[in-house]
Amino acid sequence: MRRDVAVLRRLIKASAIVIGAGLVVTACSPVKMGAAAIYGNQRITIATLGTQVTNLSQTAKQYPGIVQLSSAQETQQTLTWLIRYQINDELAAQNGITVTTAQVEAALAEIYASAKASAESQGLTNVTLSLILAANGIPPDTSAQLGQYQAIETQFVKNVSGGTLPTSTSAQTAASAKLQQAQCQAAKALDILVNPQFGRMDYTQYQVVPAPGAVSRAQGPVKAASLSGLAPAC
Repeated sequence: MRRDVAVLRRLIKASAIVIGAGLVVTACSPVKMGAAAIYGNQRITIATLGTQVTNLSQTAKQYPGIVQLSSAQETQQTLTWLIRYQINDELAAQNGITVTTAQVEAALAEIYASAKASAESQGLTNVTLSLILAANGIPPDTSAQLGQYQAIETQFVKNVSGGTLPTSTSAQTAASAKLQQAQCQAAKALDILVNPQFGRMDYTQYQVVPAPGAVSRAQGPVKAASLSGLAPAC
């Protein structure tokens, strides 16, 4: 069954994004001043984003040669996860899901165990949770939110599968489709707006990507901004 956090099973995530750290807003933004993104009637402030990017960056520096993210990637990946957390929180609210501290901790432990085993199979040692999170663009300070994100998904799948996790391929496929639809409806309800200074939302992966009109100051080739997933497909 597909899970958005399956990315955590690959310790080093390759990225085709080649842009510089200095993005310039070329038009008036519908996002309120001081907000990196708006969801529903709430916001992710630029200050909050900055704090979490710093956390990710400082952690990444502890693993030179393993965690390789540009400053722009750190910012976009951090904002991506801050938004994903809100989407799953909305999914939980829409579907009457509550998760306990024990469920959150168990989900995070499962993520760590799976990703650690994958990393060790590649010959890496001393694989910490912070390393796994940083390598995947997730600020380690948000580990509890990641655990909640996964716990919500797990509980949703159980709810739509008769109370247990599905084991057959057909049941897993059906549950995955229901999860994707529920996440799409949650994202649509939040009416997410991303400050174009940081990119735009790609709803195919619920990921912040470069926004059209953003100018890169970096030397070398620049990948054209994607136009896919401009709105939720539900």
